[in-house]
Amino acid sequence: MAREHIARKRFGQHFLTDRAIIDGIVDAIAPEQDDAMVEIGPGLGAMTLPLLARLQPLTVIELDRDLAARLRKRGDVEVIESDVLKVDFAELARAKGQKLRVVGNLPYNISTPILFHLLGFVDHVVDQHFMLQKEVVDRMAASPGGKDYGRLSVMLQWRYEVESVFDVPPEAFDPPPRVDSAIVRMQPFAEPPKLDAALLEEMVQVAFSQRRKLLRHSLGRWLEARAFGGHFDLQRRAEEVPVAEFVALAQQL
Repeated sequence: MAREHIARKRFGQHFLTDRAIIDGIVDAIAPEQDDAMVEIGPGLGAMTLPLLARLQPLTVIELDRDLAARLRKRGDVEVIESDVLKVDFAELARAKGQKLRVVGNLPYNISTPILFHLLGFVDHVVDQHFMLQKEVVDRMAASPGGKDYGRLSVMLQWRYEVESVFDVPPEAFDPPPRVDSAIVRMQPFAEPPKLDAALLEEMVQVAFSQRRKLLRHSLGRWLEARAFGGHFDLQRRAEEVPVAEFVALAQQL
């Protein structure tokens, strides 16, 4: 009998054990037999096995070598033993000959870097369903005007439709995390705005660098340095500016 796997803190491991929650997540994903599905951080297979009941083969990305070895023993799972931040999702999509559906219970300690890494491959993705810290999902899906709205909201919402699907309590995991979790659905826009993404990222970072102050103290100086001659209302805080206005400004620049 395989020895019990102990969750590793350095990998941010919290294993999902609540059957009803797992079924709810898989239903939200709605896998189809022909999907090119990629699961990040399969762990002990809580989501992997229900997904395999609906489609095969399944590609999984697992950093923990013990868990990767367990999964390799199955014949219906393609295992990529790697740090997800080093995975080329474009190459993976090319190898499969179709766009990817990406799912996973993301390690909470590196969830934001993973989201930004995937943003670079958005053209190769059909959709993404992730379990994340609820606080992060709230920020991802936030509307302008509240404390949750920030750099993460803008940088994801200009490229995806972001929807918080449902919340997941700590007791659904072993060991239980100290925070509430949530499932998020991210669907790339079919025709995103044409702009320089690096410029938008720099601009948004500057805008939110002093979020308590009016934009003239941060973004105003940045625009001045670029000899911006257009009009943009700087007499407000960054959290008051809708995504569409940041996008329009980036396009003007």
